[in-house]
Amino acid sequence: MKNLLILRHSPLDGPGSLEPYFRNAGWNIETVDAAHADLTAIDPLAADLVMPLGSALSVYDEALFPFITAERTLLARRLEADRPVLGICFGAQLIASALGCRVFKAAELEVGWYPLELTAAGAASPLRALGPDRAPAVMHWHQDTFDLPPGTERLARSALCENQAFARGTQLLAVQFHPEVTRNGVEAWLADASFTPTTRAERIASIRAGSAQHQATMQTQIALCLDEWLAGLV
Repeated sequence: MKNLLILRHSPLDGPGSLEPYFRNAGWNIETVDAAHADLTAIDPLAADLVMPLGSALSVYDEALFPFITAERTLLARRLEADRPVLGICFGAQLIASALGCRVFKAAELEVGWYPLELTAAGAASPLRALGPDRAPAVMHWHQDTFDLPPGTERLARSALCENQAFARGTQLLAVQFHPEVTRNGVEAWLADASFTPTTRAERIASIRAGSAQHQATMQTQIALCLDEWLAGLV
């Protein structure tokens, strides 16, 4: 049985549909509360796959949240050994930082259901399962972004974010968007969001409509993407 280590950063940012996906595929799952665990006690190379998840925090807030430094070190050691990593949103930003890149606040908040634009590399990768011809929109919820790490390939962009996904060989996949989130997960985010009062009702209605239209397709397509990506791990 293969082992998945999930690095979770908040109650609102869980593995969503990916937890049952991995369990049904026969994986053993260990979830660590990264913000409170002793990350230095974890062997970064032991698990077959490490998956850092999202967070409302920013990677550059490490002075306020020291666990960020410890988690980046863990990921850097794993990446140096070319062991499999799958990063989502904040997790992707941490990976970029671990690879020496800048993480910074984007010009605009990207929240809602929007399509990906695949690069040529993305169209030839497992991420093509989430391209606009197969998944008309995916869920985005972030304001931070990052520079593309050297030695990686950009797989996708969006209208507001140049680096939506990147890979390094077959062992690393990092995505800025949220392919894991369920409709209940989106509802939890909406309840916690602080939208501008004048646009709050309109934005919530738009996101809920997008969830009704796109979430099931996204869940199906991320499973197909992972089927192919996991089969290529070494």
